[in-house]
Amino acid sequence: MKVIRHGLSIGINRIDDDFFLSIKVAGKLTHEDYKIITPMIDAALEGVDEPTINAFVDATQLEGWELRAAWDDLKLGLKHNKEFKKIAILGHKKWQEYLPKIASWFISGEMKHFEDKGEAFSWLKE
Repeated sequence: MKVIRHGLSIGINRIDDDFFLSIKVAGKLTHEDYKIITPMIDAALEGVDEPTINAFVDATQLEGWELRAAWDDLKLGLKHNKEFKKIAILGHKKWQEYLPKIASWFISGEMKHFEDKGEAFSWLKE
């Protein structure tokens, strides 16, 4: 029997109006995941006039998205479009290299794919 692994962890740190968002995903992202992620991000940014967000996404165990979750991801990106400054995606699968190109259509910040965690964090700190 194949074990289906699924998990999500999210962290949000704030210094003044600058935010650092860290997300780790295992398995396939679901609509239920976005029902957790979206309100957390919205609540953290509430009342901040011009927040900036740097994000680190550990996608090393990501298997993909359910269709409805992909739609949720698009809506989240559009809602906070101008607030994202940099998004580093850590992953080792070929298809993950294309995520920054696709997301750049609806997120104004810089996105980059990395296979090394240290390089991802160095880039976010630049």
